[in-house]
Amino acid sequence: MPTKVHPILKNMLPIVDSIAKTFGKNCEVVLYDFSNLQSSVIAVGNGHITGREVGNPIPEAILKSLKANKTENEVNFKTKGKDGKILKSTIVYIKDDTGKPIGCLCINIDISEYIMVKNTLDDLCEINDGGETPVEPYGGSVNDVLENIVNTTIENYGKPVNFMSKEEKVNMVKMLDAKGTFLIRGAIDYVAKILCVSRYTIYNYLDEIRVGDDLSKY
Repeated sequence: MPTKVHPILKNMLPIVDSIAKTFGKNCEVVLYDFSNLQSSVIAVGNGHITGREVGNPIPEAILKSLKANKTENEVNFKTKGKDGKILKSTIVYIKDDTGKPIGCLCINIDISEYIMVKNTLDDLCEINDGGETPVEPYGGSVNDVLENIVNTTIENYGKPVNFMSKEEKVNMVKMLDAKGTFLIRGAIDYVAKILCVSRYTIYNYLDEIRVGDDLSKY
């Protein structure tokens, strides 16, 4: 580390090790000082990820940004280490009171293992999605069948009942009617309870739906 370090950068030295320890061995943190580009690295945490050490020169990518005067922070972009590691990287440029960039803090997180796990989970969870998945209860009573049909339909609708408008509740009743729900004894009262309306409201919804279906035939 150079004998003279800008006070702002000096105050950030403890942050390097703190971030590295907080996020663990897969997180590398590097602090660069732009006053000496040939020996720009002044602090490193978990340098084993890219092999960086104190005294290393500034990376080519950051040097190009400086030359192009592009010193806006870059967050969560993908990079790759020399050994093929896939890294999620962030660069935060540090500026003095005049707005001049004096250094930067780089965070490189090795996500190679996480990507392998993600790919494994994606393969495991892959299904042929042909639409709504029927759920058949094992055994149980007629009431169990009714409860299953209603709950599954509401779940697939994707909106809590207490946030549904009148039109959405009508649509919900229409979907249930198409499944033959109201052929089950007690369905009117059960659906009314679930949708927080009266049984007479359900009858009105059904009349509205069936009249509309009849008119659509002409």
